[in-house]
Parts: sequence; structure tokens; C-alpha cells
Amino acid sequence: MSTEQNNAEYGADQIQILEGLEAVRKRPGMYIGSTSSRGLHHLVYEIVDNAIDEALAGACDTIKVIIGKDDVITVVDNGRGIPVGINHKSGLPAVEVVFTILHAGGKFGGGGYKVSGGLHGVGASVVNALSTWLEVTIYKEGKIYRQRYERGKVCYPLKVIGECEPDRHGTTVTFKADGEIFEETVYDFNVLKQRLREMAFLTKNVKIILRDEREEEIREKVFHYEGGIREFVTYLNKGKTPLYPDVIYCEGMKDGVYVEVAMQHNDGFNEGVYSFVNNITTPEGGTHLTGFRNALTKTFNNYAKANKLLKDSESLSGEDIREGLTAIVSVKIGEPQFEGQTKQKLGNSEARGAVDNLVSEQLTIYLEQHPQVAKLVLEKSIMAQRAREAARKARDLTRRKSALDGLALPGKLADCSDKDPKNCEIYIVEGDSAGGSAKTARDRATQAILPLRGKILNVEKARLDKIYGNAEIKAMITAFGTGIHEDFDITKLRYDKIIIMTDADVDGAHISTLLLTFLYRFMPDLIREGHVYLAQPPLYKLERNKKVWYAYSDEQLGEILKEVGRDQNNKIQRYKGLGEMDAEQLWETTMDPERRVLRRVNMDEDSTSELDVTFTTLMGDQVEPRREFIEENAKYVKNLDI
Repeated sequence: MSTEQNNAEYGADQIQILEGLEAVRKRPGMYIGSTSSRGLHHLVYEIVDNAIDEALAGACDTIKVIIGKDDVITVVDNGRGIPVGINHKSGLPAVEVVFTILHAGGKFGGGGYKVSGGLHGVGASVVNALSTWLEVTIYKEGKIYRQRYERGKVCYPLKVIGECEPDRHGTTVTFKADGEIFEETVYDFNVLKQRLREMAFLTKNVKIILRDEREEEIREKVFHYEGGIREFVTYLNKGKTPLYPDVIYCEGMKDGVYVEVAMQHNDGFNEGVYSFVNNITTPEGGTHLTGFRNALTKTFNNYAKANKLLKDSESLSGEDIREGLTAIVSVKIGEPQFEGQTKQKLGNSEARGAVDNLVSEQLTIYLEQHPQVAKLVLEKSIMAQRAREAARKARDLTRRKSALDGLALPGKLADCSDKDPKNCEIYIVEGDSAGGSAKTARDRATQAILPLRGKILNVEKARLDKIYGNAEIKAMITAFGTGIHEDFDITKLRYDKIIIMTDADVDGAHISTLLLTFLYRFMPDLIREGHVYLAQPPLYKLERNKKVWYAYSDEQLGEILKEVGRDQNNKIQRYKGLGEMDAEQLWETTMDPERRVLRRVNMDEDSTSELDVTFTTLMGDQVEPRREFIEENAKYVKNLDI
């Protein structure tokens, strides 16, 4: 801290008051989480949330989201239309209040909406503040109203620009995200597709149309699910084999909370339970999820004991019963209380009791009527319990061995000498030959090398006991230091960066996917907190007159050739594997922190259900969903080896 005297005056007049929406532009991260791609897409969700609220109120059945030229977004709904009359507290038209005043809307007094997701979002005013321009058009009572704003400021008073059919109603919002605020302003069609599909599942009968008009070939997806969350569960299980044909469905109102639950077990080993409040995803769960888990554990244990499938002294854990379960828990509540501005976790105590009571009642009746389903789930749960016990013994044995022989770290790990995790990184390297080069090339102070032999176990198809028994996985668990699953503790992480370094070919991509599947299923916080990276070795080496260039893509090679010229003196080598590089080349191209290219693996909390579908599709048993995925995404593949 500087010891120089700060002579600047600090008095009452130095306290800044940010007028109107200036606060949002000054600190955008406070309102939308970040100014990265995630924050950019959040703008669209905020406007769509308002249209969904109209659907929840029974006033809207179609929503269109259009990505236009220059990444201009248009959201059209056929709801009631934002009110255009004068709001007497402000003296302004209600629509102007909605778009220019923070924390204003029709969802606070309980009159306009019984339930709402938009209320606890950041609202239309924040989207307006963070847009270069925004235009709202309202169709209401035979008239068309419009107002335009630039960086949150009103361009002209609300005006009537024409007439429409008396029965036409709704709101159209068009905006262009501000390039001065956001790191990038290009929308990803697939990111929007995933979130809008989820919204359509959660709001049965509403039709959501996503249209991309940026290219000559227009892309369009229509989402419309009359079965609502039952169809959501079927969609999530499409790459798996269901244990029984029905999707179990519970629905009803308890203590002012509307509860909807859909669930189905599959023959896999991973739990996929997703919770929502007023159509907003709650990645950290909350009281509604606690109520569901309590009901599930209690109901299956009660059934098992009543039908002599378990002894009175025995009981199954919730984790055993949820093995292979896919479920959606959705509640609608008048005044949701979220923990944190980002709505990660529900806090309402009445939601816990409502979900617990309703699911317990309806699931008990279902199991009595479908004893075969109950038997299948309980048999699978008992197997899960045995496997969990075997895994615990294997884990305890590993701990005892480590304590006895003092060799906690795997023998093939070349560890770094610096013991401060913030300075350290570990390379997970495919194969012993590449591992040897990496060990020679590395900075011994801060870079550790763990070579893996062959392809690791596909954890998508394995129980915990098999995973603990796999030598390559055990080596990673021990090296990272965090433990896995319920033992996971990120404070014990021994390296700030975990870098997956595989060959730039199909086999290398498969090994990377196996490793990412393991990390996602058993150590997701490593990805969530930004510790996992993919190394990017060069694809080409170009030599000319004793000078060397490396290219990491076909495009980069083309640029280098433009610069140096294309002639017979050029020697171009296409690298197929890390083993083709000597230690010096590997350091220079892939491991030197000053020159290497690393891609951080990110995880979007808004679409964890889609991540699960992707991993199941790519790594599960079902061939047909994988074929469909490949057909749909083949045109986006780069650097494919044939």
C-alpha cells in the first residue's frame, strides 16, 4: 500500500449517485453474472422469461425468438401486451417504466401474475441498459405502440404507429447487445436451442420457435411438448435403456405450491435429477429437491419393508434408490425466495413439505398398483448398495495402504517440486512415449506429468466399485488429491491446472472424451471452477530454409503459406501424435506457458440436463442416438482424420 498522502477531497459530494440504468452499465456483472458469452445469452432468456410468464398466466401460447443479421435479437409473443397506460406513481407509460426503471414490473403485487420466473431475474430494464439499442412494439386493443431506447435512454415518448386487428395482442422486443459491454456479441444457436427446449418442456402446450436468419440457409427449430415434463424425462433418457416403460408422474397443489414431478429409472448408474422453480433452473437444488429426495427414500423403504423385500433392520440410502434415476422436479410458487441473485437455490420451507407430501402420497399409490416396477427399482437399489459397500472397502484399503507405506502418489507420476498448488499444473498424457518426452520437456518446478496407458474405463457404463478398481483412474484420483464423489474436497486439489494432452487424431479425441466424462461425472467442481484444460498440440510443422513455423489449424497453415509463399522448398509435416515431437518441440509448441494454446473446459449451469444428454449420447450403450448426433453435427467437424 502506498504511503503517499491522498490529498483528494472526500466529502458528502464525492459520494456518487448513479442515475437510472447507469448502475447497470457501470457494474454489468452484478446484474447478469458476467459479460462473457453466458451473460450475452442471459439477455435473451430475460426477455423470453417475460413471455413465458404470460404463458403461465394462460395468456400466451406462441413465442418466437429470431437471431437476425448482425446478431440482432427479436422476441415475439402473443400475450396480453405490456400495459401502455400511465403509471400514476411515476407519471410515465407503464411500458417505459418496465424498460427504464430497475425492479419495476407487474409481478410484485400479486395481481398481474400468480407465479413468475421473471420477477427474480434482472428484468427488461437491464437488457435495455446493456443494449446499443432496444425497440419495443405492443399490439393492444386495435393499436400498435412503439418506443425506442439507446443504451437505456428513451429516444422518443411512447407513440401509436398504426392500427392492427382488434383481436391481435402481444409484445415484440428487438435489441442489439452492446459491444462496449460484452466481450463478444455473437449468439450461439445451440446454446439458445438448449435453453429454449428446456423452457418448452417446462411449460406444456406453449410453442417456442427459434429461427436463425444470419446465413443464407435459415435454421429453425420448433419446440412444443403437450406432455410437458413427462416428455422431458423421455428426452433425457433417450440414450439409455429405461428400467420400466412408464414415466411416473405426480402432480397437484399443496399449501399454495403447485408441484409437478416426472421420473423414470434406467439401467445406467448415474443420477440425473433436475429441479426448477417457476421454470427457472436451480442447479444447487433447495427445499423442493430436499422434499423430493425425502419422499423417494421414505416411500421405497416403506414399500420394501411392508412387502418383505428388506428386513426391518435394513434400509436403502437415498443414493442407492436414485442410481440410474432421471427426474424433473418442478414447482410453481407465488413468492419464491432464492438464495442469491442468480437463483441457484430455493429457500421456501413450504416447498419442502409440499413436494414431500404430494410425492409420498402419489408414489405410494403408484407402487401398490405397479408392484413389478417397485420390484425392479428395489432390486437395482440393493445391487447399488452392495457395489457402494465394495467401493467403500476398496477406498478404505487404498487409504490404509497409503498410510502404511507412505507412497500416497502413483509411481508413474513425475511430480513437480513446487508445493504451492496455485503455481502447479499436471499434464495427463496419452501413452508412455509421449509421457517420456513430456517428462524431459517440462518445467520440473511447476509441471507434473502423469502418463496413462491406453484408454481409461468408460465411467458412463460402470459402477463405483469398478471405477475404484481401475488402475488409471486410481492414479488420477490419488494425484489430484481431492477424492471423488461424496468424498470430493476441492480444497485438497494439488494443482491449479489439470491439462489433458492427447494426440490430435480420432483416438486422442476419444481418450479426451473418456477423461472429460470421468471428471464431469465424479469431479464436476473441477470443471465448474475452471481447473480443467485441453492442450492444443500443433497440427502442422512447416520448414523452409532452416526456419520453422507451427500451425494449430488448417486456417493458420493457410495464413503462414500466404506469408512465406507456396513453393517446393516448403516441407510440411502433419503431426498425427505427440510421440512424433521431440522434447524440445513439445515444450516449444504445447507446454511453454508463454507460447502454448490451452482451451479451458467450461460448464454452463443453465443447461446441465443437455450436458448429461450429450455425455450419454456419446458414451452410452445406445447406437441410434449417437448416429443421429453425428449426422446432425458432422458439418461442424474440423481436422477429421480419415
